[in-house]
Amino acid sequence: MMNLKEKYADLIVRSGLNVQKDQIVVIRASVEMNEFVRLVAKACFEVGAKDVVVRYSDDAINRLRYQTGNRMPYDYEAQFFNETALKGACYLSLVGEDPDAMKGVDPKSLSSYSKALRGMTQPYRDKLDYLQSSWCVASVPTLAWAQKVYPDSKDPVSDLWDAVLKISRVNEKDAIENWNEHRASFEKRVNILNQLDIESVHYKNALGTDLVVELPEGYVFAGGGSFLENGLYYFPNIPTEEIFSAPKKTGVNGKLYSALPLAYNGAIVKDFWFEFKDGQVVDYDAKEGKEVLTSILDTDEGAKYLGEIALVPYGSPISALNTLFYETLIDENASCHFALGASYNECIEGGLKMSEEELLDHGMNQSFTHVDFMVGTSDLSIEATLKNGEKIFVFKDGKYTSEFDEYSLN
Repeated sequence: MMNLKEKYADLIVRSGLNVQKDQIVVIRASVEMNEFVRLVAKACFEVGAKDVVVRYSDDAINRLRYQTGNRMPYDYEAQFFNETALKGACYLSLVGEDPDAMKGVDPKSLSSYSKALRGMTQPYRDKLDYLQSSWCVASVPTLAWAQKVYPDSKDPVSDLWDAVLKISRVNEKDAIENWNEHRASFEKRVNILNQLDIESVHYKNALGTDLVVELPEGYVFAGGGSFLENGLYYFPNIPTEEIFSAPKKTGVNGKLYSALPLAYNGAIVKDFWFEFKDGQVVDYDAKEGKEVLTSILDTDEGAKYLGEIALVPYGSPISALNTLFYETLIDENASCHFALGASYNECIEGGLKMSEEELLDHGMNQSFTHVDFMVGTSDLSIEATLKNGEKIFVFKDGKYTSEFDEYSLN
């Protein structure tokens, strides 16, 4: 009988990635995660994977590399991802790095590396962006991360494991069945949002958020997982509580305040805000980490625009833990959020058949980056204006309204 960690590994392989027979699986993980990586590899081979290739990293070594030189990707790094993608590989990223690992390192060095690698791996990115290869991001506790989340705990790693397994819906029941039920829970709200014919949504809360976001013609909301081009279903994020879409690139106006800190590339940004005009960030500030925001916004022209709008009710299972995890994968699923940078092709009708230029023409932002940040609060309201002039509150007091949930699709 499998223990909970084995169930978690099995869930990631069978539902997260949906690994197929004779498929190559690429895993990226910290060296501290090696024991769990072995469980994942075992589960991969049990479902018939052709090979499991693990690329380990080390926070301390990565920090030294950035501090002592101009760290840029090598050709062989890009070649690895491009070649494995062309061979039909799927990709697992196990996250759980020290949130302070890169504190004091020039954020521009980190963003320059990420931008350069993305530019060198277009074949790989296309496989993921056009839903031809599955990918999954899941978390694995490490000591430094656990100590950041639970600084007063006698056994922070154990406490963090308990939280990760709980929010990932891994318990004594069948974890895969738990996720099948979770998938079904998104469907009604996704269907309502996709049939409302929304023109714009208006966000307001006491922090100062007052933002109007237009949606592009033919917008599509999604939630839970995604279908690959070949019809296979997979979950890109474990855990996930969000329903998401894309804003119209030039249709965002007003001020947007963060509700939680942003942990990005080993640095922390706190109490920040953005002001948008015609979609673009025209002003911004932070009490801590403004230079990190600058490095993100300077990535490219598209980094100054939003690419994702995501709905997560306040009081969701992760939010109910009342814990800041300093890991965007988890924190973004405790709060409504947006993302600066690239939009997802699946968030507009026909997007999986469009070129980047066509996506831009349809209002879908394009960028080398995609950075989520949290804005949901207990008093957040989101009012939708429909194209027929009707208005409906989707959120009040941080949660879906009964008015929305009971909306008739007939």
